[in-house]
Amino acid sequence: MERILRSFVHPFMRSTLLALILSLAASAQTSDQPQFEVASIRPSAAPGMAGQVSVGLHIDGAMVRCTYFSLREYITMAYNVKLHQVVGPEWLGSERFDIAAKIPQGSPRDQVAPMLRALLTDRFHMQMHRDQKDFSVYALVVAKGGLKMKELGPEAFAAMAEDTKDAVNVSASGGRGGVSVKLPGGASFSFADNHIEFKRATMASFVDTLARFMDRPIVDMTDLKGAYDFAFNISPEDFRAMQIQAAITAGVTLPPEARRLAENASNDSLHTALAALGLKLDARKAPIDVLVIDKMDKAPTEN
Repeated sequence: MERILRSFVHPFMRSTLLALILSLAASAQTSDQPQFEVASIRPSAAPGMAGQVSVGLHIDGAMVRCTYFSLREYITMAYNVKLHQVVGPEWLGSERFDIAAKIPQGSPRDQVAPMLRALLTDRFHMQMHRDQKDFSVYALVVAKGGLKMKELGPEAFAAMAEDTKDAVNVSASGGRGGVSVKLPGGASFSFADNHIEFKRATMASFVDTLARFMDRPIVDMTDLKGAYDFAFNISPEDFRAMQIQAAITAGVTLPPEARRLAENASNDSLHTALAALGLKLDARKAPIDVLVIDKMDKAPTEN
């Protein structure tokens, strides 16, 4: 099993860390197409020793700096969609670039996403169209016995708003043992050693994160608007299967024996842990909007 983990740990880490923090940089779409004053795009460096990966995102009034994003992840940020909503070649998840871009003076932060859309079109010659597909999904709902978590007070949202007022700083790191992500306002997520823990998490951020480790997208149908602290343990077998499934979800090519481990996983310990929180995953079918990438270069035009 250790050999299987070694075979995908690097792409697993590269493919899962950034999706946990993209929502902080996502913004509403606008009718115009603002552009960065100047942008540098360079291939990301290889992972460090022992499979360690560090990821960074910084947005302030003058610059946007992104480290270790895949093209698929840049697309999700630019169009405010999830990874499963981007339909295109597998290499969208493996080609990784660092971007440093200057924001025009006086531009609000909600212009970063349309600027990134313009950058992808200009430098990678991206062409896409919108469509809709039927997906097998999990609906996250409140269990019949009711929610068993205590909602945090309004200070949780106030702290995040204050922490992101002037800049957005997010850091993530991980290796074979798991993933750790630090978000503004004291929010965080960790997935390591059979233990999953969230701090100041909304249900929207929870389903976005958990879906990375499941065999289908998750739709939040709890109607819960607050933030929560919670943690739970799962079995070593389910933990390992969820690691493998995260790599599969990201489009990583794995040996058949690894895929079988994920396909045969029961996830019983996960469902039991969610039930203890008053939550439940229901398997359903649902239509979901997608972005179909018709054309995109694997490398950008020169800086």
